[in-house]
Amino acid sequence: MLNGTHRKQLSRPCLHLRPAALPQAPCQDGVPGGERGYFQRGRPLWLAAITLSFGYYTWVVFWPQSIPYQSLGPLGPFTQYLVDHHHTLLHNGCWIAWLIHIGESLYATVLCRSKGIMDGRAQLLWFLQTFLFGIASLSILIAYRPEHQKRT
Repeated sequence: MLNGTHRKQLSRPCLHLRPAALPQAPCQDGVPGGERGYFQRGRPLWLAAITLSFGYYTWVVFWPQSIPYQSLGPLGPFTQYLVDHHHTLLHNGCWIAWLIHIGESLYATVLCRSKGIMDGRAQLLWFLQTFLFGIASLSILIAYRPEHQKRT
C-alpha cells in the first residue's frame, strides 16, 4: 500500500544510490553495486570553509613572520596576539588537529566496511576526504544507511 507516510519500496534490484565518483556496478551477491562503492563528496561550502581555516591556521603556526597582520582587519591583531603569547599552544593544537583527522579517516575506513562499502577506490576516497575535511566528510558517511537486499 502506497500512501504519504508509508511508502513501500518497489522491487528494483540494481537501482540504488549512484556514487558521485564511481560508475554503477552490477549486482553481486544480492548487493547493489552502488552500495559496494558508495561515495559522496562533502558540501562545497563546508569544504571551502575548512580548507581556508585550516590553511590559515597552518600558516599562522609555521610561518607567522610572513602574515600581513595589518591587512587582515580585526583578525590581524587577534592572530598576532595568539602568535606572540600562545604560540606553543597553537603549535600543539595544530598537531592534535591533524592527529584527530588521522583518527577520523581510519574510523571512516572501518565504517565503510561495516556499511558494506567494499570497493577499494570508494574506501580510499572516504579516507582521503575525511583526512582533509574531518567531520564534514565523516558525518556524511555516518548518516549513510545502506539498503540491504533480502535474499530469497
